[in-house]
Amino acid sequence: MPVITYLQIENWVGVAFWPFVRIGACLMVAPLYGTSYVPPRVRIVLAGAITLVVLPLIPRTDGLTLLSADGLVTTVQQIVIGAALGFALQLMFDALNLGGQILANGMGLGFAYNLDPLRGVETPALGQLYVVLGTLTFLALDGHIALIQTLAASFRGLPIGPAGFAPQALHTLADWGNELFLGALRIALPGMTALLVINLAFGVMSRAAPSLNLFAVGLPVTLVCGLVVVLFGLPSMQTGFTALLGSAFQFLTALSGAR
Repeated sequence: MPVITYLQIENWVGVAFWPFVRIGACLMVAPLYGTSYVPPRVRIVLAGAITLVVLPLIPRTDGLTLLSADGLVTTVQQIVIGAALGFALQLMFDALNLGGQILANGMGLGFAYNLDPLRGVETPALGQLYVVLGTLTFLALDGHIALIQTLAASFRGLPIGPAGFAPQALHTLADWGNELFLGALRIALPGMTALLVINLAFGVMSRAAPSLNLFAVGLPVTLVCGLVVVLFGLPSMQTGFTALLGSAFQFLTALSGAR
């Protein structure tokens, strides 16, 4: 009768535990998976299912035990890696929200706030519209599947162990935060340019007819023109967001060393 030792059990649990921690940390932060309407139990079950699928593809860890100092450091490193991958992709959706907020402030919709069902907080209505459209685009492009593929490939570039991210990788991740503002500007720039032209036109009108009450006329006209700009700018918004997703996945691949 074969005898199963405690060390063997610890090694078997560790083989699946550390990939589960990395995948679970990513799903808790990543867009679509980490939203408030997805219960934590569903995320845990989904992380476990993904772990079982990718487990045969993960390199084996030899000489690393779960209940040890190196095992504790490895657990922390897997949480950091998974959260970093999900956070880097989440910034692209935050860029949509910020771009919508910038455009809403320019067209007079800055006071229109609504409850965001994705996060459970109040966000500008226009930013929420952009996030919903961006989420549908993300699903249509199979971004949720690409994220799982990137996670599976990250175990080859960043094997399970106490090493984790290099200091240069953490610095690169911090620099990636610039994409939040660059992406928001890319999303909102066409609409901001059109609204600037409208405001310049009202400025010329105020000089030509000082008696004209621009506060009574300007806000409705700016709001209507802004809505028209948003309507005709949706294709460019989708194109810009698709480019942001492409750059985000390229960054995730370079950050994790996946091939």
